[in-house]
Amino acid sequence: MWPVCRCLLFGSPRPSPVVWALGQTCRSRSSGGAVAPGLDRPLSFSDGEAFKLKSGWEVVRGLLILRMCSFPSLVKHSEKLMLVSRRLLGRHLFELGMRWSVYGQFVAGENLPEITDCVSRLRTLGIRPMLAVPIEEDLDEKKSGEGWYELNEEIMRECVNLSSAGRDRPMMQLKVTALMSADLCKRLSVCLLDPALGEELSVQRIVSVMEGEDSGFSFLSKEQNFHLQNSVRRLSRIGKHARDSHVRVLVDAEYTYMNPALSLVTMAMMAQWNESEPWIWNTYQCYLKDSFSNISHDLDLTQRLGVCFGVKLVRGAYMDKERRLARENGYSDPIQPDWEATNSSYQRSLDKMLDLIGRDGKRYNLIVASHNEDSVLRAVHRMEELGIDKESGAVCFGQLLGMCDHVSLTLGQSGFLVYKSIPYGSVSSVLPYLVRRAQENQSVLQGIRKERDLLRRELKRRLLGRRLDNNQ
Repeated sequence: MWPVCRCLLFGSPRPSPVVWALGQTCRSRSSGGAVAPGLDRPLSFSDGEAFKLKSGWEVVRGLLILRMCSFPSLVKHSEKLMLVSRRLLGRHLFELGMRWSVYGQFVAGENLPEITDCVSRLRTLGIRPMLAVPIEEDLDEKKSGEGWYELNEEIMRECVNLSSAGRDRPMMQLKVTALMSADLCKRLSVCLLDPALGEELSVQRIVSVMEGEDSGFSFLSKEQNFHLQNSVRRLSRIGKHARDSHVRVLVDAEYTYMNPALSLVTMAMMAQWNESEPWIWNTYQCYLKDSFSNISHDLDLTQRLGVCFGVKLVRGAYMDKERRLARENGYSDPIQPDWEATNSSYQRSLDKMLDLIGRDGKRYNLIVASHNEDSVLRAVHRMEELGIDKESGAVCFGQLLGMCDHVSLTLGQSGFLVYKSIPYGSVSSVLPYLVRRAQENQSVLQGIRKERDLLRRELKRRLLGRRLDNNQ
């Protein structure tokens, strides 16, 4: 058993060229760091100092889990492996094992005390929570009736309440498909491509439905109109509750076949609740070829509507499925041709938003939701150039709980506003979500070599220190 654990913890002496190359995706190519506003020395994500803040168990668990996540075959078959483990161990032992391993690494907890404890520990490290309810729907997961979506509305309201219990500038994530069917989102997205129907599906019209007008879109069936009406009103109520509770709602992007509809209803929520501050934010996936045109279009729209604009800027997580769907359905691949093109797309959108924030940081807000060190350092550098106060909240940073901690902890300890995306819920409800995220983010999981190296170095340092203490 020890050789296996040693391999997982300390790795093989010579990583393959392929694994090494993948590991560079999260590695900064800059020879030096950026000097953060108010700091005397450049930020460094390479010294591993931030990991000294972690407990010994957190270091060991993180190293084991990230090592396992770097094996594509293990991630690909993780759902089957979990099903077999559950049968062999029984529910109680299986869930106990998950709580000590994968669930414990990536999930805040199931109940209020567990979530509160996770959030408190993060806050001591200078990191803020961004709660996420792992509820979503895809085309092959149809629900019957409105009951499932109505229940989810109550769950989302509770997420707002949990988020508002934090201190300044609380945030949460929202999946539109928890409150509106994926089928309807796809139907609306198709209609938005038709200029005539797209004109009828305006933001102002959706706002009117949110505010009580009966939906009567001729291109929708009676049942679809009924569901649309209920869905956008659910979204509107969540937006109002969040604004009244001083919680910013970051609406997630999903698949390209439903994203136009998601942006439509998100912009309608902005039109309702972003008059004075950006309470509702939209997400832009820069691995898509049309991401910059989408953010520019929505920016122009918010300016015409006279409302504030919040942006969550990500690279994206659905690349393999998007490309497979494009091949199967015979349409153009929507994904950028290579990593460099995605980087260029991300930096272009990042610079556009930072320039706007430099002029008006109250009207425009941004979260740099990236595990890429170059993007983070570029944002820090541009903030210094533009005089953007790191404590103002106009620009913040975000990573996933349990990943990229060397970046998150360094930013948090340097006084930047940094958030961790934190799913919560029971083991049985969250594990399917974690499996999907792992399979969609395989390229990211394979590119975490640097974080593993830093964890391994920290573990060796502690073991050596203990050995020296025992010899004295």
